[in-house]
Amino acid sequence: MPPRSESTCALVALREAPLSVDEVLDAVRDPASGAVVVFIGVVRDHDHGVGVNALDYSAHPSALDRLQEVCASVGARTPGVRLAAVHRIGALTVGDLAVVVAASAPHRGEAFAAARDLIDTLKAEVPIWKHQGFADGSTEWVGLP
Repeated sequence: MPPRSESTCALVALREAPLSVDEVLDAVRDPASGAVVVFIGVVRDHDHGVGVNALDYSAHPSALDRLQEVCASVGARTPGVRLAAVHRIGALTVGDLAVVVAASAPHRGEAFAAARDLIDTLKAEVPIWKHQGFADGSTEWVGLP
C-alpha cells in the first residue's frame, strides 16, 4: 500500500468524561503508518512550586471548531499523517488525563513533528482555559486571552 498523500484528522473532541488513550491510539492506526506518537497531558500535583488541590478546564463555545481547524492546519503542514486530539473540560483531579494527542505517519520523524506541532498549536490557539486552585488557598487562570 503506498503512503497516504493527504493528512486526516481522525478524531477531534472536547469531553467532560475521562479520556481514553486507546480510543485516540485506535483513531490514528493505519496500515501505511510505521510510526505512532502519543502525547498525554496529565494533571500534576503542583505548579509554580505550590501544591494543586483543584483544576477546572473551561472552553469557549468556539473551542471545538478551533480545535478542528488546528488539526487541519497541522495536517496541511505535515502531509501523510493521521491525527487525533481530545481535550478534557470540567473538573479534574491530580492524575487525570487532561489532553491526549496522537499522530501516525509512515516514519517516526513526521509522526514526532506532527504530534509536537499539534499539542503546541492546540495550547497556543484553542480557547480552553485552566483554573487552578492551590494548597495555599490562591487560584490562577491559565491561558486567558
